[in-house]
Amino acid sequence: MEVVINGMLTGILYSLVALGYVLIFKASGVFNFAQGAMVLFAPLTLVGLMETGVPFPIAFILTILVMIALAMLIEWSMLRRLVNQDGMILFMATIGLSFVLEGSSQIIWGSDVKKLDIGLPDSSFEIWGMLLNTLDLSAAAVAALLVGALALLFQYTATGRALRAVADDHQAALSIGIPLGKMWVIVWSVAGIIALVSGMVWGAKSGVQFSLTLIALKALPVLILGGFTSIPGAIIGGLIIGVGEKVAEIYWGPVFGGAIEGWFAYMLALVFLMFRPQGMFGDKIIERV
Repeated sequence: MEVVINGMLTGILYSLVALGYVLIFKASGVFNFAQGAMVLFAPLTLVGLMETGVPFPIAFILTILVMIALAMLIEWSMLRRLVNQDGMILFMATIGLSFVLEGSSQIIWGSDVKKLDIGLPDSSFEIWGMLLNTLDLSAAAVAALLVGALALLFQYTATGRALRAVADDHQAALSIGIPLGKMWVIVWSVAGIIALVSGMVWGAKSGVQFSLTLIALKALPVLILGGFTSIPGAIIGGLIIGVGEKVAEIYWGPVFGGAIEGWFAYMLALVFLMFRPQGMFGDKIIERV
């Protein structure tokens, strides 16, 4: 039971990272390869501001403003100029954006591992024979709150309905007066804020460093399982991956010499892909000729 609960706590963090990918894919049909770089860039900006003496609450707000400004810059310099282009061109553009963000992060804030202390408690305790960590529980609670807020945004607000309309059909959304550029800025801003929270949580656990971009890649098997267009799928997929890799490491790890946690999620996603390519909750694409 302890392994399962720890796996679920890790899985919620994977879900949080995966949500950034899902939001942008739903709104623009673009797989944002730069989401991992955003998970690095946002907390690095936060830590950099705090190192200059800015208090955490003000640094947090300033970092959010930086991510919103970044979203506006991306919309103006990239998305607006590539609208209606082939999906592969947009994907390649996000790869270039990823390199730009990683390089900018290194130039502005340096490449050293930075300690991030945001006041979350970090101690272990035992309950009903299970050893749990307060930092993991706090991080899971923050992630769950953010996921709930996003679900409410999409379901019950005019902006959320407009984003869903853009995701369903760009041309139809434009025809009823929904401004495509504004929606892109909003969704990239939300993805930037998600990247900030994700990076803060992971940074508080292991320090803010360039390996955060690799952690973000753990969202890929989550997306394959849950579906690239489904927010509930990202949540459930994250839980499955989190629990699966922990259980596999404990029970099957010794058979393969250990350390299978690093690749088990990708293998599980590959097997799943063979039977249901669109994921558990993804939209099945049917083309008639």
